[in-house]
Amino acid sequence: MVAIQRFFYALWKCLFLAAFLSILLLLYPFLVWFLADRKRYKYAFYCQKIMASWICFFSGIFIKKVYEINPNEIPQPCVIVSNHASYLDIIVSYFVIKKYFVFMAKFELNKAPLFSIFFKDMQISVNRESRTNSHKAFIRAGEEIDKGHSIFIFPEGTISSFGELKNFKNGPFKLAVEKQVPILPITFVNNWKLLQNGGFFKSYGRPGISTIVIHKPIKTTGLKEENIVDLRSQVFSLIDSILKKYNNED
Repeated sequence: MVAIQRFFYALWKCLFLAAFLSILLLLYPFLVWFLADRKRYKYAFYCQKIMASWICFFSGIFIKKVYEINPNEIPQPCVIVSNHASYLDIIVSYFVIKKYFVFMAKFELNKAPLFSIFFKDMQISVNRESRTNSHKAFIRAGEEIDKGHSIFIFPEGTISSFGELKNFKNGPFKLAVEKQVPILPITFVNNWKLLQNGGFFKSYGRPGISTIVIHKPIKTTGLKEENIVDLRSQVFSLIDSILKKYNNED
């Protein structure tokens, strides 16, 4: 029975990759052109939204969005933070946030086969082993906010293969407090059950409904450096409570 399940997981992942490759080949010339000039980054962003829609449609991923706020009232700019348990999180993010935003993600994603197209120069890569690189990335994130662009950060800094929430890093909350912009928490409830991180033949992979909870923004106006840890804990508890709630319902 397990062998049969793994066979179908692998088969679906082949379909997922086929959808990815087909739209990548179709849009690649446009992406190269748009990414060659910062003034055209927003057009590359819309190409990536098209890619995300294509991939989900042809691989049977449907999106269920649970808004705790009117979608039209999502602040811009803001610092968007979410749990991270699947590469699918990156793709479905484009369904949640309508306006242009910039990912801030680990440097290794620039080298990831196929996925690297989502993390070209328009996104901010962070090499956490280099203090200089991390500082430069933080400065650029602040510059993007100054331009009115939201920053999307996974505060765990890594992927949790089984959906458990790992400890949050201070960076996203320090950025939000320094720039006095709201934090928008998002919970990806079950993406790891659809596309699990791990071996191609061992990890989960199947069509289904991706449930996403978009929480109310948390204001940072008036907060200072000494409030960062409490702010981090508040967001962690919020996302963790939603994950436990949905998992208990399964």
